[in-house]
Amino acid sequence: MRVLVTGGAGYIGSHTVLSLVEAGHDPVVVDSFVNAKPAVVARLERLAGRPVPAHRLDLTDAAATERLFAEQDFDAVIHFAALKAVGESVARPLEYYRNNLDATFSLLAAMAAHDVRRFVFSSSATVYGEKAPVPYQEDYEPLVSASPYGQTKVMIERVLTDVAAVHPGWKVALLRYFNPVGAHPSGEIGEDPQGIPNNLMPFLAQVAVGRRDHVTVFGGDYPTADGTCERDYIHVVDLAAGHVAALDHLDTMSTDVRAFNLGTGSGTSVLELLHAFERAVGHDLPYEIGPRRAGDLPAFWADPHRARTELGWSPTRTIDDMCADTWRWQSANPQGFPEA
Repeated sequence: MRVLVTGGAGYIGSHTVLSLVEAGHDPVVVDSFVNAKPAVVARLERLAGRPVPAHRLDLTDAAATERLFAEQDFDAVIHFAALKAVGESVARPLEYYRNNLDATFSLLAAMAAHDVRRFVFSSSATVYGEKAPVPYQEDYEPLVSASPYGQTKVMIERVLTDVAAVHPGWKVALLRYFNPVGAHPSGEIGEDPQGIPNNLMPFLAQVAVGRRDHVTVFGGDYPTADGTCERDYIHVVDLAAGHVAALDHLDTMSTDVRAFNLGTGSGTSVLELLHAFERAVGHDLPYEIGPRRAGDLPAFWADPHRARTELGWSPTRTIDDMCADTWRWQSANPQGFPEA
């Protein structure tokens, strides 16, 4: 299939582009390059061994989005493009609601006008909110996130469900994933956050490479085995494979819209991840235990049964794999991707 990958130069999007090529699909990248760098595309082409068409486009521009669909044929869309920092969304809610929703509205309108009916959506485990029992299961209701970022995911899931209900033939996979980490084993592409990382793994990597002094562990008194938060970390290459599995499954789905958890089904604590990264680096990393961070839950992870049985997908890479691949990427690219 010829697949439009929105946000295809981003962290998860770029890895999914490679997985699509490996699976025999023909990806086309669209990205505004607000949170990604054009240099990613050249690396994707080198790894793929073939050209990867890429368009600089802001999906909130409905006219430009419509022109893209008028000029090119697509069989499916995988939608990653969004602002995605939880903390930033709390400080700038209007920007998040406007960008993430308007981009999706433009995309869906263009798809409807040009009869493109296959859609894979990059959702998030944040849609489960604070009251869902662990492990998270796809049928849990109501979906209410604690952040504006998460609420945009909840809203878009609702929009997609309503669109599919009135447009015959639409098939939509909602992929709710947990904590993506790791990098491509080549070390050519990986996570390159702008500014101070919001997530633990890239922060660890930047400490290890000397860009930051130490790691602050937010809270050491949670009701977990070592007192630190536990999360379901998943290797980004496994996650990318999950998107391809969902894409390939769309036409045979028994329902028009189906949610899938993409996670490992087990939790890893902050300290366990830190010590695994120390093993990858070969020396200790400086850290301190700080106060809890507002909004952090003690522990959560996925029930991955549905993805395993219906998509035939299961993650295969370990925490040590995730850390080794992250370190290979960061040590080879201490400042991340070049600007050009």
